[in-house]
Amino acid sequence: MIDGTASIVPVLLGALLLDAALGDLPALFRRVPHPVALMGRMIERMDTRLNRPERPAADRRLRGAFALLAVAATAAAAGWALSLFGWLPTLLLAFLLIAQRGLYDHVSAVAAGLDAGLEQGREAVSHVAGRDPASLDAHGVARAGIESLAENFSDSVVAPAFWFLLLGLPGLCAFKAVNTLDSMIGHRTQRHEAFGAWSARADDIACFLPARISALLLMGAAFCFRRASPLGAWRAVMNDAHRHCSPNAGWPEAAMAGALGLALAGPRRYGGKAVEDAWMGRGRSRATTEDIRRALRLFIAACALHACLVAALWAAG
Repeated sequence: MIDGTASIVPVLLGALLLDAALGDLPALFRRVPHPVALMGRMIERMDTRLNRPERPAADRRLRGAFALLAVAATAAAAGWALSLFGWLPTLLLAFLLIAQRGLYDHVSAVAAGLDAGLEQGREAVSHVAGRDPASLDAHGVARAGIESLAENFSDSVVAPAFWFLLLGLPGLCAFKAVNTLDSMIGHRTQRHEAFGAWSARADDIACFLPARISALLLMGAAFCFRRASPLGAWRAVMNDAHRHCSPNAGWPEAAMAGALGLALAGPRRYGGKAVEDAWMGRGRSRATTEDIRRALRLFIAACALHACLVAALWAAG
């Protein structure tokens, strides 16, 4: 079993490097279920059995709290049990639960899809963003890809690393469970507004600090590129992040927008429902495939800076 932050830090650095090199291993997970897919199956079963529309909202909210505790506790227990076998299983599971390379590949596919045509771009962005693809023009597809890249830098890279450093493998697994719960049932739809309320709140709390760390990392990454503005990123975060409808997503989205001279977020549609939201940044809203590729370069630099900070933490320990 791995004991103490001093032992966890090199394992985290190894997981980040493995993920950067290998990505999601799609060939493997066509044959066996991914750990997040297993969490998803458990959530689906609980949603089907506990979240029946004829039940009153208060009852569904209570059952949703039970589902949150059950899924997060199961994931944490599985992480704790696996950590008993030492650093190698811990490294492998941490690598599978961090998604730098997978996020890069999915957003890069949005740029490639848009280059081929609007319909191909809409199809590609449907895999990374929850909004209605049919409602998006080419600029909307590009913005959605960049916004997803910024938000998921926090949710899929920084937050997993943060909770792994803080609470080890059980903390990482519990965080992924909470984040998966939020993505599946944390929406304000008629079906999930009550049942998913506690999951959405738990994800907001779990991502609070990582979202702000992510914004700082994106600001730092902007120093690496002549066409990116650290000052613009700072101004957008200070002026706009708190105006986003999400308490967390606005931070990395505003940093990305300000760094690249774009305007992100704003009014959009999810599940046929219009969401009136503030714009992040004061730049162009007419984003292009070149802007997606600029955002991807900024993302790589932010991931590298993140890994360097982990390495510095290891050296200091």
